[in-house]
Amino acid sequence: MKRTVISIFTTLAASALITVLVLYRLFFGISVNPVGDKSTIYVPEKALYGQVMDSLKANLVIKNQKVLDWLAQRKRYPDLVKPGKYVIDKSLSYNELINILRGGKQTPVKITFNNMRTLNDLAGRFGGQIEADSVQFMLFFSDPGNYSRDGFSPENIISVFIPDTYEFYWNTGAGKLYNRMLKEYRKFWNRERTQKSDAINLIPTEVSTLASIIDEEALKRDEMPAIAGVYINRLKRGIPLQADPTIKFAINDFTVSRILFKHLEIDSPYNTYKHAGLPPGPIKCPSIEAIDAVLNAEKHDYLFFAAKPDFSGYHNFSRTLTEHNRYASQYQRELNKRRIFR
Repeated sequence: MKRTVISIFTTLAASALITVLVLYRLFFGISVNPVGDKSTIYVPEKALYGQVMDSLKANLVIKNQKVLDWLAQRKRYPDLVKPGKYVIDKSLSYNELINILRGGKQTPVKITFNNMRTLNDLAGRFGGQIEADSVQFMLFFSDPGNYSRDGFSPENIISVFIPDTYEFYWNTGAGKLYNRMLKEYRKFWNRERTQKSDAINLIPTEVSTLASIIDEEALKRDEMPAIAGVYINRLKRGIPLQADPTIKFAINDFTVSRILFKHLEIDSPYNTYKHAGLPPGPIKCPSIEAIDAVLNAEKHDYLFFAAKPDFSGYHNFSRTLTEHNRYASQYQRELNKRRIFR
């Protein structure tokens, strides 16, 4: 009798252990694999549970879809769907996969931008990599009410975008993206930079505006502070900047290699030949190098500069108009010689 009880107990214990092992392997063993090296699951805003399951089935190799569904239901995932981009780059158990999804442990998207000329360019860069498309982006920035309280206008809002590499979640909307860039902008404009901008009597958005011009003028980075010094000297004396890049912006044609007299007649607040001071806003998204060049502009007494005729990308700097005209004529002769008339 005693042996029978022990035998029955042993059998039951073994059965229970086997059951536990089977269940453990079922829920916690490797049951989900990416297709190839990795699979990407996109869960849009307001996605329903069924949509997520369809995406999982389409993008992952799942051993038993019914078991995955059963576990997801038990873990209340249908009520806890979180939007985002989820990159699966290794084999997982059902439990691990559900925990990633219900915990919103999405993979950040790295976005790098530089040399962006317009908000449309920026919209295209962001819109191709996050859920919000370029149309949503442009709709947000077409409404000044979204950022006027922060001291920006439609003409200078591009200043808020400091070129760099940033991480965003895929489901970041246009508003959240702006808030993130505003945070980065304020971090960039630290006490040291703000003090330097005060010293040259420019506010940050004005620094960005001047920096955007310098980005277009300076083919050589080491000349940026010298060119910045020229423009600051002209601003101090009330002399029009006469910056060719602002004319290209005004006529909306940056392919022009030679500014002609007819271009200088355009009626635009960006025509710095007609209007003294800075234009209403940046003519592109300024680089960090150009911004810092303005803040650390060379102190000299030059008022003019003209491209060198050797096409080296460097400039001749002048104190007087007579000297400048001589350098400008040398460059224009070389343009004619090379048959560059536009």
